[in-house]
Amino acid sequence: MRFPHCLNPEPPMTDAPTFSEAQASVLIGTAEKMVDIWTRLSPEKQAALLARFGTEENALAALVTTQLVAGHDDNSAPSGK
Repeated sequence: MRFPHCLNPEPPMTDAPTFSEAQASVLIGTAEKMVDIWTRLSPEKQAALLARFGTEENALAALVTTQLVAGHDDNSAPSGK
């Protein structure tokens, strides 16, 4: 039997840009908002999210997704209290 992961290898990484300038700007802006939200949380809230989701990236993704689903304004951030 052949190794399944070898049957459909992923394409090699290239130096060619995969995002337009506008897409890159939106992506960077979103990352900056995520970092801002994280730093504004209390240490207790950060610890609780890390315990639940394992990594800061996963915790932030869950937090941002929850805010988007709840329809919160992009300019607001949780108080951490």
